[in-house]
Amino acid sequence: MTVSDLTVPTDLEEFRVELRAWLADHGPALRVPATLDHEAAFAHGQATSRALWEAGWKRVGWPAELGGLGGGPRHRATYYDELSRAGIELPDTDSSIEVIGPAMLHFAPALAEAHLPGLLSATEIWGQAFSEPDAGSDLASLRTRGRVEGDEIVVDGQKVWTSHGHVAARFLTLVRTGTADSRHRGISALLIDTDSPGLVRNPLTFASGIEEMCESFYDGVRVPTSRLVGDIDQGWAVAMFMLQYERSMYAAQRQAWLGLRLRQLRTYLDEHDAAGALAPALDAAWLQVQTVRARAIESVRRLHEGEVVGPDASADKILLARAEQTVFEVVRSAPRHLFAFDDSAEPWRARWWYSRATSIFGGAREIQCTVVADRVLELPRG
Repeated sequence: MTVSDLTVPTDLEEFRVELRAWLADHGPALRVPATLDHEAAFAHGQATSRALWEAGWKRVGWPAELGGLGGGPRHRATYYDELSRAGIELPDTDSSIEVIGPAMLHFAPALAEAHLPGLLSATEIWGQAFSEPDAGSDLASLRTRGRVEGDEIVVDGQKVWTSHGHVAARFLTLVRTGTADSRHRGISALLIDTDSPGLVRNPLTFASGIEEMCESFYDGVRVPTSRLVGDIDQGWAVAMFMLQYERSMYAAQRQAWLGLRLRQLRTYLDEHDAAGALAPALDAAWLQVQTVRARAIESVRRLHEGEVVGPDASADKILLARAEQTVFEVVRSAPRHLFAFDDSAEPWRARWWYSRATSIFGGAREIQCTVVADRVLELPRG
């Protein structure tokens, strides 16, 4: 089947069945070999993503002006489900698609049409440069400056914890174009090329030994105003729009990935005669993932129907962090051979290390609980 032959079925289950049949034939060649190290697996993931775009399946859920085939969030969530069901890992770099893509389409359609196909087709990697050393969960306190000079914005400051930022071609970046005390009212969003003069990136090495994020420094980086996502000082609205996808669609992606990881972990433990002893822990982890899945299905439905998933999306983030940590806590509870210094154990150690941060990045758990308590449940303050 070629892209020109592929159409998007109106019935979602029909799409699922067609994709599942295609993956049954082509999926084995797209799975990451267990022998690959992190760098090789990263490259394999990009190649897999490009292959799925060329075959047309990854185009489903995106509009024609981006090279897509139509459909919406529910089609994309189905795509993620079926990849994981077929044993194919969703490349880490594809997680930014659901955060950046919808916001670009909504606030800067011309910019999206010109540049977003590179991200969707996996010919480019992008990063989301929001967090700063003193502005993580409190984005309104960010201090990276964006000074407007004619048809350019001159950027000075620092960003940190940008996923895959050290290999990204572009950053969607928040800068302060208002006064120092303007808080959320004086923030703008820019699409910045990482090869711009004055922009320097340093990769950050995790406790696992893997480089997955970077810090970046901006010294007089000149960005055309045509690269604004939204208008000047509209960056907070862009960020809030992105959050509903970062919470909900990312949860839809991640619960599928966690389901695959649980199946792989069960196989790994079976090979070492440890699955029986850890059966209760595996069952508890499975239940946590199903909780995220049930929540994500509802959130994705609302996004598909054009609804705004506001502070409710914080619940998705809380449940996802809990599920991910529960899954990989099984690894920590496993017999000592999981922590032996051999190639088969190393990926599980790395994932356990990464899971420790899931309740911090993207909005700390305490912040999300406060949002749910104050703005969803409307509990008494204090």
